[in-house]
Amino acid sequence: MPEPMHALARKALTVSDRDVNRIDLSIVIPAFNEASRIGRALERASAFLSERGLQWEIVVADDGSTDQTALIVERFIADAGRGRVKLVRLLPNRGKGAALREGVAVTRGDRVLTMDADLATPIEELDRLMGSLDSGAQVATGSRAVKSSNVKRAQAPWRVLLGRAGNLWIRFLAVPGVNDTQCGFKLLAGDEGRRLFALTREDRFGIDIELLCLARRHLGLRVDEVGVCWEHQDGSKVKWKDYLDVFVRVPRIAWAVRRLRNR
Repeated sequence: MPEPMHALARKALTVSDRDVNRIDLSIVIPAFNEASRIGRALERASAFLSERGLQWEIVVADDGSTDQTALIVERFIADAGRGRVKLVRLLPNRGKGAALREGVAVTRGDRVLTMDADLATPIEELDRLMGSLDSGAQVATGSRAVKSSNVKRAQAPWRVLLGRAGNLWIRFLAVPGVNDTQCGFKLLAGDEGRRLFALTREDRFGIDIELLCLARRHLGLRVDEVGVCWEHQDGSKVKWKDYLDVFVRVPRIAWAVRRLRNR
């Protein structure tokens, strides 16, 4: 009879005697009112990583949640995650960008993966991004808009339409050549990733554009767009006004990065 998921997670979280100070992979999960999903995300990620033989850590950046998100993470840490799972709390709510920035700042991994709590892109897609960094990229950004992607359940038509229109604007002004900047599944080389996030200023969903713009136009890093499996999950925190907010911020981001580069 197979072991239950929480048992696998507990086994995964036992720090081995080998090279205990080295972290191969850090995962950062921004979370705002994710009580219904964060426990499953932690169990699935920790169980997957345990089978890979990696030294790892998971940082949950709780962005001012008003539900039991933080309590569930604390219980997971007490039960199975001590020494491997960290909770960073932001008060009050500041946005996805601020949560990612605070979460990445405390990581120690040779590589840093950002992923959403809803597992729209499953953790098993990590191998695709790993291959990109193995071949020399410093940033691998998951994509729903290239031929190798597999969208199992699409977003509502209005979201798809706004997303496509926004991406044309983003490519024109800030991140040419990347068809999907907004997928939350991104893998970065550790030191470069921490440096990138430290340079960011966007607190909300514009962080994805700013990050890739900084990587390409300021630091000159190789950014690979990698097709991933993706499935829309109900309960998205992205509202129509967030699309408008990102649209307005794109020229500001491009201009700020240009000024930074010319200093």
